[in-house]
Amino acid sequence: MTVRWGLIGASTIAREWVIGAIRATGGEVVTVLSSDERRAKDYALENDISSSSTDLAELLDSADVDAVYISTTNELHRDQCIAAAKAGKHVLCEKPLALSLKDAHAMVAAARKAGIVLATNHHLRNASSHVAMRDAIAAGKIGKPLSARVFHAVYLPPHLQGWRLDKPSAGGGVILDITVHDADTLRFVLGRNPVEVVAFAQSGGMGKYGLEDAVMGVMRFEDDILAQFHDGFTTRFAETGFEVHGAEGSLVARNVMTQRPVGTVLLRNADGEHPLKLGTRNLYEAGLESFHAAIAGKGRPSASGEDGVWSLATGLAVIEAARTGRAINIETGL
Repeated sequence: MTVRWGLIGASTIAREWVIGAIRATGGEVVTVLSSDERRAKDYALENDISSSSTDLAELLDSADVDAVYISTTNELHRDQCIAAAKAGKHVLCEKPLALSLKDAHAMVAAARKAGIVLATNHHLRNASSHVAMRDAIAAGKIGKPLSARVFHAVYLPPHLQGWRLDKPSAGGGVILDITVHDADTLRFVLGRNPVEVVAFAQSGGMGKYGLEDAVMGVMRFEDDILAQFHDGFTTRFAETGFEVHGAEGSLVARNVMTQRPVGTVLLRNADGEHPLKLGTRNLYEAGLESFHAAIAGKGRPSASGEDGVWSLATGLAVIEAARTGRAINIETGL
């Protein structure tokens, strides 16, 4: 069955990544929604989409739409997701799912009640680098995991600035934009949940109205694994990376916290240094493939709604830790 998609949000990420991934995995994009009629029409024309709309109810009432991709600003996710679920549409939602755990739980509950697939667009867990790291840890290649380090400080390009830097009501700031990805990727690779966090936030000149544009901190995971993280919008010349260190070896990955299927992973242990073999599959295509399969009743999406609750809970705990200077427990309510 061809899954027919409606885009809720005429967004950059949909144009650059998700539309192509939908089409590459056998789906069809049939309509796009924007609050601006001119933008909706221009976006549809530019991306070869047959129709556009400014009316959410109209899009959700359409029998030609099976699933929706929500990539509006964060404060709109809850109501749009719940409306889609009630209309019987499957939902792929951008992270963070919402701005509060209460709202995220409402989204998950609505999906369960409606019997639809709800997924969170955590693309990084689809990277072959992170899959290889997860598999190596599960196979005991580094022994007991002890610590991890994620550096995901980048430069936010001008075309992605705007609300991320100057709209607190939309959930702007680096923590809900990037740190939630770190949290999800760490959960995926380590196979364990975070339990506590300490953090310091920074305003380096890009963020406005009290929004942080960089953050550093440490998460404690189950089994007493410590994970250091550094996220930013302000570092023009840094590289990204992800390390996991165990009692019998280390995994050292470089340039892997990215939307592109690039980077390297080295396994270092008593036998020397060995590169892990990595694939080049498009991260979003891998995610859409699992989503389409889940709709067909074959497996689950790569990142579920519950996974989105976990990353949101972690991001909110980081915000609170940075605000108060205290260690904050991570509680999901799941």
